[in-house]
Amino acid sequence: MTLLLGRCAGLAIGALSLGLSSCAVDDPQSASPPPAPTATSATTQASSAGSTGPTSSGTSDEESPLQIQVQIGNQRFTAQLDDSAASRDLVAQLPVTLEMRDHGSVEKTGRLPSPLSLTGQPAGADPDIGDVGYYAPGNNLVLYYGDQSYYNGIVVLGRLEGGAAGRIAALQGTVRVTVSVPDQ
Repeated sequence: MTLLLGRCAGLAIGALSLGLSSCAVDDPQSASPPPAPTATSATTQASSAGSTGPTSSGTSDEESPLQIQVQIGNQRFTAQLDDSAASRDLVAQLPVTLEMRDHGSVEKTGRLPSPLSLTGQPAGADPDIGDVGYYAPGNNLVLYYGDQSYYNGIVVLGRLEGGAAGRIAALQGTVRVTVSVPDQ
């Protein structure tokens, strides 16, 4: 009889342990924790939450390119500037009126009231026809209408739009130039 009770108790304990182990799978507290979110899922969660921060280019959605207006007599030209410390310094000085003269039959140059930042700029540049530039040693704003080769001290700030370079080339001698930020 003792043997029979021992076997029954063993079967009961075995059945009980089997029942408990199968319950453990369904018990949320005993289940293994879910995997930690990956960088991809965290990024996806942030972007799906409607983030209004900077985009991958480093600019926010509301920013627009820096733009200036160049007026010579009754002619107006628009230029798009690069987003650089030098361009931002130029825009901060506007509006400004300069006496610009021909230099080397490739550019009109005029001295700015204050120097522009050279932070992040290379030692020099090879501007293209139609570029807006800054010549640091002379503190000059430059409108390129001809082919200027690489020269130390040149900083390309942006680009004149349309046929502005040809129209500026047609202007002989010294000209009075007003540079401003266009009305928004």
